[in-house]
Amino acid sequence: MSFFPILEWLRTYRRADFSSDLFAGVVTAILLVPQGIALALLAHLPPEFGLYSSILPCLIYAVLGTSRTLSVSPISIVAIMIASTIALPAVSQLGNPLQSAVILSAESGVIMLIMAMCRMGGLVNFISQPVLTGFTSGAALLIIQNQLPLTLGLKIPQCGFEWNCYEIYFQNTNSATLFTSLIALAILLFFKAPLAVLLREIGASITLINALTKCGVIVAVISTTLIVLQGQLNVAVIGKIPAGLPMLRIDFIDFVKWKVLLPSATFIALIAYVNSIAIAKVMANSHGEKIEPNQELLALGLANFSAAMSGGMNVAGGFSQTMVNVAAGARTQIATVITALCLAITVVFFSDSIQYIPKAVLAVIILVAIVPLVKIKSVFHSLHYDKGDGIAEAMTLLGVLFLGLEEGLTLGIFLTFISYLRKTSHPHIAVLGRIPNTPYFRNSKNHCMGDLELWDDLLLVRIDESITFANINFIDDFIDAELKAAPLVKHVVLVFTSVSDIDMTALQALEQLNLNLKKVGISFNLAEVKHFVFVKLERSHLFEQLSGEVFFDTQEAVSKLGFGH
Repeated sequence: MSFFPILEWLRTYRRADFSSDLFAGVVTAILLVPQGIALALLAHLPPEFGLYSSILPCLIYAVLGTSRTLSVSPISIVAIMIASTIALPAVSQLGNPLQSAVILSAESGVIMLIMAMCRMGGLVNFISQPVLTGFTSGAALLIIQNQLPLTLGLKIPQCGFEWNCYEIYFQNTNSATLFTSLIALAILLFFKAPLAVLLREIGASITLINALTKCGVIVAVISTTLIVLQGQLNVAVIGKIPAGLPMLRIDFIDFVKWKVLLPSATFIALIAYVNSIAIAKVMANSHGEKIEPNQELLALGLANFSAAMSGGMNVAGGFSQTMVNVAAGARTQIATVITALCLAITVVFFSDSIQYIPKAVLAVIILVAIVPLVKIKSVFHSLHYDKGDGIAEAMTLLGVLFLGLEEGLTLGIFLTFISYLRKTSHPHIAVLGRIPNTPYFRNSKNHCMGDLELWDDLLLVRIDESITFANINFIDDFIDAELKAAPLVKHVVLVFTSVSDIDMTALQALEQLNLNLKKVGISFNLAEVKHFVFVKLERSHLFEQLSGEVFFDTQEAVSKLGFGH
């Protein structure tokens, strides 16, 4: 993989690709203007932060990223993490929350770059999908709690569990703001399924349908802005945005503040990377491409650092903007370059027009985008499939809601490892029997194809896990219990079909088991040992001391030990 992936696909770039990228870039820019502003406000930052973060970082990722269609910009989950970090007492004491936000972007970028240099792209595998889903659902609920009052013209309530307080709180709803929010909601919902159905009925092309249904956000913004201005409604607007492009700077280097913000920056970097790589892989699979995790870390790290240099907030691959980009026909990252150029033109020439966008509309845009991320049913599905994963997902969600974003994610990861260790320390073990007149063996405890052939003086045990210090005692206890239940056993055969490794602790325990069985006149045998495990065991004394033999397969063991063919 080249350090500059753009050079690889530019060699085969065609004029037809540019036409598609041009259209997709413009459509995505139309989405990112209000969405970028909305996410900046969600992070409790000035609106221009969201716009600045969608210009230079986009260009950086276009050159260095390995995904041809991933759209990099502020995302809702990271925005709420920024807001949560800025509100922390230790961070508040630093003063200047805007500088803290810039430092978060720079520091998380540096963390990603260090991870890239250490080849830690596979770190994404340590966050299970249930934990990530629980975290996303919890963060989405926090975003809904944060944005819903804005659609009513209210501040975030501080009522706790005092229900009378809420009654007084909702009586202060701004009717003009509520009216504006409902108009925006109706437009956004219409531009989803209803408009697509209507266009299909009149015979519109798929390209036209995809283009028009992606314009709901800009139509909602323009319509409600005009309604508020023409009707002179008492509705809060985003206010004036500085015209022109930001000056590049590195005055955010402050090691005292970086030390305080390090834990939060680490979590933000982790979530930004996991979110980005997940979306990039989905897009790559559908387009026959390949994503290089460490190169993605490099691209995202420099993108975030460039966001800080241009006075912006953290960025990552976003699902909604990426899907819009792809649906609009994007072929390569040239679409992202065009998006960045469109946003730069908007900031330079149209900042005066943006200032009249109602804040309530931006809140509605976020709510419509974020509600599908709340997946409560997923918790019950996970619990039904695997209790360990289900508990981790549920506790991550609750932890995010009641403890905090970082604490909830940490709790989920911790529970995932506990569940993994429990499964590893309690492996599935089967006592095998043979299907009569065949060379096939099955678990005698749950076989449902009739009677199995079993022997009073032969015990076949299949261990469905690598044997390690974590589970060797469980395995030893299992064999001991089976021998007590079958006192006539003269031969024990461990079937290593699923054993991929044996560590030193387990090896010593197997050697001791061999000696114990030898003392009571029981032979200890192995079967179906994989080559890697066989080579390791050859370096030990187990084969020399073995009271039995090592057989090629289970059928050979049964036959040579004298139990028929």
